[in-house]
Amino acid sequence: MAVTMDEIVSLCKRRGFIFQSSEIYGGFASTWDYGPLGVELKRNVKNAWWDAVVRQRDDMVGLDAAILMHPQTWVASGHVATFNDPLVDCKKCNSRFRADHVDLNAPCPVCGAVGSFTEPRQFNMMFRTAVGPVEKEDGSNIAYLRPETAQGIFVNFQNVQTTTRKKLPFGIAQIGKAFRNEITPGNFTFRTREFEQMEIEYFCRGEDAERLYKEWIEARFQWYLDLGIKRENLSLREHDLADLAHYSKGTTDIEYQFPFIDEPAELEGIANRSDYDLTQHAKFSGQKMSYFDQERNEHIVPHVIEPSAGADRATLAFLVDAYNEEEVKPGDTRVVLKFSPKLAPVKVAVLPLAKNKAPIVEVAKKLQKALIKKTDAVYDDTAAIGRLYRRQDEIGTPYCVTIDFDTIEKDNAVTVRDRDTMLQERVSLDQVEKYLLDKLEA
Repeated sequence: MAVTMDEIVSLCKRRGFIFQSSEIYGGFASTWDYGPLGVELKRNVKNAWWDAVVRQRDDMVGLDAAILMHPQTWVASGHVATFNDPLVDCKKCNSRFRADHVDLNAPCPVCGAVGSFTEPRQFNMMFRTAVGPVEKEDGSNIAYLRPETAQGIFVNFQNVQTTTRKKLPFGIAQIGKAFRNEITPGNFTFRTREFEQMEIEYFCRGEDAERLYKEWIEARFQWYLDLGIKRENLSLREHDLADLAHYSKGTTDIEYQFPFIDEPAELEGIANRSDYDLTQHAKFSGQKMSYFDQERNEHIVPHVIEPSAGADRATLAFLVDAYNEEEVKPGDTRVVLKFSPKLAPVKVAVLPLAKNKAPIVEVAKKLQKALIKKTDAVYDDTAAIGRLYRRQDEIGTPYCVTIDFDTIEKDNAVTVRDRDTMLQERVSLDQVEKYLLDKLEA
């Protein structure tokens, strides 16, 4: 059964994954707040990315650059001149659209007026702001909220290389907020004006770039599979040469089949950017942006491979892909999120069979306090056991541990329930922590 976005949005609101921003004031267009479970899920996605691309590699380091940068940065990068979308307005209802998203000879999608569109004009998608209390007439204190995190990496290339003494090839990774004044945001958290990027700039010699480009495509594709995305929902799309920027040697998108669109949509792009970025910043800053190869006794401007992913899009894809509706028995259907244990916001739920029996509650709370030191474990006694199981299924908790009367009176063991199979196993209380941690690690 295919999930719909309405079902995903409803689940996110009901269980505290994602809320409409400023909801008490009627909301604010295309902005979203991550709730208690959503913030844990998104943090787990980012941690899994960081673990894969930084901690597990000896050729990668991290960076956290400022959102506000010198305005000349965006001149050098080309964003001031070329980061534009063509826009049209409906002269009757004043609705605004991207020119490539509407048929200019068709009726307005909002009011139905025919022949009402203005001529397309270019609109820069960067958010402008003033540094200081007022904007100066000459524009000398204008700055921009960064539209991507990549430029913070490029301008710090020399700082990072000098302090870490990394040899080519090596990369710099960064997770951070970016802002684009999108004209047609939408589809829940898929396209928003404020979003979070997970970006890598991998510096290398020009003759190695094509090989490394292919290696990064393979590695990044496998990352989604390793974290549970179904293979049939993922695809690769190589950009046509005619669609590439003049400096690009190649770009390939990892795409996911979201339920709100007919064709697969981009999750992550991997680009072979040549030596354009460092060359541009050297030209506009007057500073050297080269690398000295001691073995070859030469200065070179490194080429760059750029894997760039959206943390919000990845989180949405993992949510959608994990969603299942299963008929447990005739007339009894459960909703279950089959997250990879690495991503699940809650790993273990400890549940007392009877919340009014002090010995049972005492053991349950003691176990949860022990588990929370090692993993994401919660205690819940706010409903009957069957309802508690369904609640944990719906938020994707891999394992539930039930403390019952036999735990206290007979065998000093607990019941461990598996989310995916719903099978239950009796495990000794003194072994359950190791049992669960082994399962989660596997």
